[in-house]
Amino acid sequence: MKRQKRFEELEKRPVHLDGFVKEWPDEGFVAMMGPNDPKPSIKIENGVVTELDSKKRADFDLIDLYIAKYGINLDKAEEVMAMDSTKIANMLVDPNVARKDLIEITTAMTPAKAEEVISKLDFGEMIMATKKMRPRRTPATQCHVTNTLDNPVEIAADAADAALRGFPEQETTTAVARYAPLNAISILVGSQTGRPGVLTQCSVEEAAELSLGMRGFTSYAETVSVYGTDRVFTDGDDTPWSKGFLASCYASRGLKMRFTSGSGSEVLMGYTEGKSMLYLEARCIYITKASGVQGLQNGGVSCIGIPGAVPSGIRSVLGENLLCMMVDLECASGNDQTFSHSDMRRTERMLGQFIAGTDYISSGYSSVPNYDNTFAGSNVDAMDYDDYYVMERDLCINGGIHPAKESDIIKARNKAAKALQAVFDDLGLPKITDEEVEAATYANTHDDMPKRDMVTDMKAAQDILAHDTTAVDIIKALYNHGFKDVAQAILNLQKQKVAGDFLQTSSIFDKDWNIISAINDANDYQGPGTGYRLENDHDEWERIKNLPFAIDPQNMEY
Repeated sequence: MKRQKRFEELEKRPVHLDGFVKEWPDEGFVAMMGPNDPKPSIKIENGVVTELDSKKRADFDLIDLYIAKYGINLDKAEEVMAMDSTKIANMLVDPNVARKDLIEITTAMTPAKAEEVISKLDFGEMIMATKKMRPRRTPATQCHVTNTLDNPVEIAADAADAALRGFPEQETTTAVARYAPLNAISILVGSQTGRPGVLTQCSVEEAAELSLGMRGFTSYAETVSVYGTDRVFTDGDDTPWSKGFLASCYASRGLKMRFTSGSGSEVLMGYTEGKSMLYLEARCIYITKASGVQGLQNGGVSCIGIPGAVPSGIRSVLGENLLCMMVDLECASGNDQTFSHSDMRRTERMLGQFIAGTDYISSGYSSVPNYDNTFAGSNVDAMDYDDYYVMERDLCINGGIHPAKESDIIKARNKAAKALQAVFDDLGLPKITDEEVEAATYANTHDDMPKRDMVTDMKAAQDILAHDTTAVDIIKALYNHGFKDVAQAILNLQKQKVAGDFLQTSSIFDKDWNIISAINDANDYQGPGTGYRLENDHDEWERIKNLPFAIDPQNMEY
């Protein structure tokens, strides 16, 4: 067949490297309102749920039992379930209906009812609803700080860099699991050098992650996964009850935490029970609510390629973020895993959360080039910083970060590398050379760093665990070597964990250790002129307006 030349050229476009599939409901390849999804229903007898979404109690699986007992406001459930779903959808969009009034309704729905309500909204309406329903008034975002060689000096420098750019939360992980203690210490020291009060975590196997938290090396956790079908839950980890117990372990030591879910995980693991992605994700959201944790990281996350392959999938992903907010949970709204070769699609995927604003627009903006991102790459990375700043400036939107001067970044990276050098020296860990400090100050990726002896580093990381090293030892090391301000910042973090005041929905710290959360910074959006407005946040708007590469006409020579 003779080809038409425009079609031949179009097929060379990056979007054709992405995967797309037609709907296949029986295997879960449908975004929402699949033909096999249950009809919304509830029956309550003597305070006990005897029917949930067309299923009798005798047929409940472990997820149904958990949600029925802990996840739904039963006092209003029958009243809310009798409401028209389109009416509830209209209330979500209507600026005259306050968030606090809607929460009483949206926390009394079943998963199937919640899916039905979301399905009534188009993408633009979801943006309007998200703007109102996010718990915290002030939007923010979160970043990844990793490198594929687990170089601790580079992690510390990149963490300081990201802190200066405004990320209030930072997450690292490991290429080699045994490196976890060094990575956790490195991101802790680096972040507090850049800006005191940044919260950090190290995403590893759950028992190891909990141990790092209890030692004071981390201040929050996020990668505690929940799933929407029994088979995936038991194959993937354990049960809703064990996840709830793990959540209480973190809380008991003053560690903030979120669960993680996201459309597509059940499809990926092959056990969807023929249900749509949004319905199964609704069950995950209700499990999270039932467990009493502060929030959820969702929005496709590492499985984003699956909802991104089916019709209406990206719309459904914004819908799952919105549903998380509707049950009054903090939402870290994805935008982390890379999923497309198309720059247009990458922007499209982020646009809803970016315009509406969420608690964390990205649950992992890669603060390093994706080449060095051990989480397999993010939807946006360090090479997108300037584009992102311009988008904020163009639209007068706070996307969670702001430009920083090159001289300030160099200074912070250098100080963070030197602070970590001092910690390693004091704790008897493998030496960090002056050459490494200099390289980390100016590095872009691990290719710019001298190579370390990874075997020696891994042994040292395990010695940290064997010797019961804690954050107190890091504080002493920093203080002994003259980094008193960084030592004080890490001490303040430990004090906050003892107090536990930041264990509340959507909590972050500002540079003065004030907690900003859904409690004292509740979202009060009710239409034009209300809610968070970047133009009213003078300091942040000035940072975003004044791009380092913008021409200042006052200083031009004619």
